Amino acid sequence: MTAVWIAGGTTEGRLLAEYAAGLPLTVYVSVATDYGAALLPKADHIRIVRRRMDRQAMIAFLREYHIRLAVDATHPYAAAVTDNIQAACREGRVPYCRVVRPCTEHGGVVTVDSMEEAADMLSHTTGRIFLTTGSKDLDIFAAVPDYRERMYLRILPLPSSLERALSLGYDPAHIICMQGPFSADLNAAMFAQTQAAYVVTKDSGQAGGYGEKEEGARRAGAVLIVVKRTAERGISLEDVIKRLRQAACGEERA
Repeated sequence: MTAVWIAGGTTEGRLLAEYAAGLPLTVYVSVATDYGAALLPKADHIRIVRRRMDRQAMIAFLREYHIRLAVDATHPYAAAVTDNIQAACREGRVPYCRVVRPCTEHGGVVTVDSMEEAADMLSHTTGRIFLTTGSKDLDIFAAVPDYRERMYLRILPLPSSLERALSLGYDPAHIICMQGPFSADLNAAMFAQTQAAYVVTKDSGQAGGYGEKEEGARRAGAVLIVVKRTAERGISLEDVIKRLRQAACGEERA
């Protein structure tokens, strides 16, 4: 059977893996954590690859498993990973497609271009802050004055995420370890319970629960700060599904 690689433990990656499980394909789905692997469907033709790969490892992977289509379903903010996948596919002459989430129209919120800009802006404010941006950028927000008292975090329930937050000095009582998706009601309750004056989020689109966070912040009376993402070229989830069907029919060629 034709071998396909789906990169990413995102919502789109899981949906594509579930769809591909019903096609005559051998599907390799790569994720960075055991937690991401646990969320993937169990099927005869799904092969879960649980490891991080740099560009050279990706090139070797494409060759070893004779991949005929690479689907980049990594997170919209994982630009470095996307760059590596694209480069590996060019060198290996493997057809590549990128799943792109529609950008969100931002009205009535504060938009910034980077995590650093968000942290700088918050450094000139008072009041509690609720971070929904994950554990990766916690070091940036630790530069905000009085961050230990002001910051509340919602991060994935992973030991590595919690350890990172604690090592950076965040208050254990201000750390919420939960896996989404979160409803607008739950978001509003959390933001109100913590008395958040500001909520920081990424433009993660519908798949990342952006709308529910925006509505939750509005109900709680908090200012929503949105870190914009760089516009990128790609295709929709529906179009990627079409590519998977084509690959199953042997229509994908390098």
